[in-house]
Order: sequence, then C-alpha cells, then structure tokens
Amino acid sequence: MTSAPSPATDFSTLIRTASQELHTEANTSTFMSDMLGGGLGVAAYTRYTEQLWFIYRALEAAAPALADDPVAGPFLRDELRRLPALERDLSHLHGDDTAWRRTISPLPATAAYADRIAQVAREWPGGYVAHHYTRYLGDLSGGQVVRATAEKTWGFAHKGDGVRFYVFDALDNPAAFKRAYRALLDALPCDELEQHRIVDECKHAFTLNVAVFRELSTRFPLSA
Repeated sequence: MTSAPSPATDFSTLIRTASQELHTEANTSTFMSDMLGGGLGVAAYTRYTEQLWFIYRALEAAAPALADDPVAGPFLRDELRRLPALERDLSHLHGDDTAWRRTISPLPATAAYADRIAQVAREWPGGYVAHHYTRYLGDLSGGQVVRATAEKTWGFAHKGDGVRFYVFDALDNPAAFKRAYRALLDALPCDELEQHRIVDECKHAFTLNVAVFRELSTRFPLSA
C-alpha cells in the first residue's frame, strides 16, 4: 500500500517537486534548446532579453508596496534587483542608451505574464511569492547556462554588458542565499491550503513562461 505524503514535508521541497515537470518543460522548450544550442542569432537573444525586462518590471514595480507585507516582504531584497542590469544589457544590445525604450514591445504572452504578476501583487501576496520564487531562483541558477552560452556564442565579455542580468554580483554567496531563501519559504505564515494555492500559482508561472518561449520560437525558427 502506498503511503500518503508526509505532512511534515518542507514547503520549499513541496514547491520544487510539484513544479519540476513544468520547470523541465520550460528549460527544454524549442526556443531555449535552439538558443542554447547555438542555432539562433543574437537578435533572438535580444528579443528574449526584452521580454525579461517587461516581466521584471512587473515584479520590481510591485516591491515597494509589498515591502512590509508579512508574506511577501521577507523575500524582497535590493541585492536581487534585475532591472538596472537588464537596462544596461539592452543598451548594449541595441547600441544606444535610451532609444530601445521607445522601440521594444512585449509579446502577447509576455504581456499576459506581466499582467498576472501585477494582479497577484495587488491582490494576493502569496501568489506574488510564487512568481518571485520562479523567476529569481530560476535565473540565479539555470540562468548561468544562458550567460555562458551567450558569452561563447555571441562574444560578450565574461559577465559583462549583454549578460549582466545573469550576474548577481550583489550576492556574496549565491549558494548560501538560496539556502536562506528556501528557509523563508519553509517559514511562510500560511496554512496547508494556502501552500497548495501558492504551488498552483508557481505552476501557472511556469506555464506563462513556456507560452513566452512558444511565441519566441515562432518568430525565431531554427534555420534549416
């Protein structure tokens, strides 16, 4: 007879294992596979970086209002902020300092993703945590593969302009930070029902991310 899952399972473990399949789907999407395989040009990488700007703008615009929230507040740290690095990368990728702001636009899937982040930030701090976890820990970890590929494929300086988004240089010890972040997840002041709602939102975040990759793949098909 199969035993039921232990109720003592850490929430950080629960959220990681419950979203693992969707996490893998995102990492192995056609667009990411083609880009990491070196089959796409720098224009595809640039367009992807533009989409990240809209997503992180939604995440970080919400932070001041949530700073004192008992659920979301503990996760908000200045060391994580990605917008300044993204803006420096986009200036480098577009060859200018400010013109890119007038020319870039979100894909429909990106706009839906950013809108969902803004909605949960207004209405549901636990849902915001789900998106915060999905993005920041994902880019802090797996994002390093993207950085290394971009440096090798398109000649960006090591941890320099063009890939600064992936350089969390304000974190002295990323491994220790990730352990502390998981401890915050385990200490979330919420009951089991709310935990499952957050897990479901985490899954939704991955689904939204996959939708962005699908739209990018239609715009940047792998050359035969």
